[in-house]
Amino acid sequence: MPDVTSELSTASKQKLVSDMKVVVSDAEELLRATAGVAGDKVGELRERIGERLRDAKLRLADAEVALVDKTKAAARATDDFVHENPWRAVGVAAVVGLLLGALISRR
Repeated sequence: MPDVTSELSTASKQKLVSDMKVVVSDAEELLRATAGVAGDKVGELRERIGERLRDAKLRLADAEVALVDKTKAAARATDDFVHENPWRAVGVAAVVGLLLGALISRR
């Protein structure tokens, strides 16, 4: 079974990281807002949520580092390809430009 995160595009991964940061921030705010609420169940729940938030922050930081590393690797690979095959890169860029021009002119 393929890894779902490997199938997401870079933009989707960046959006996911951004969304997760918002969720973590909102959960932290909720914990601060309920700090004065007494009760055993509330205390236990706050503790569990706190632990899960710490874990989520660590995983989120790891995901962000991995995303940056993959983006840098892709940029390096593209740069290497262009330097090793300059005319092929020019040809690919010309074909892409022609296709985009054709698509835009049809609209």
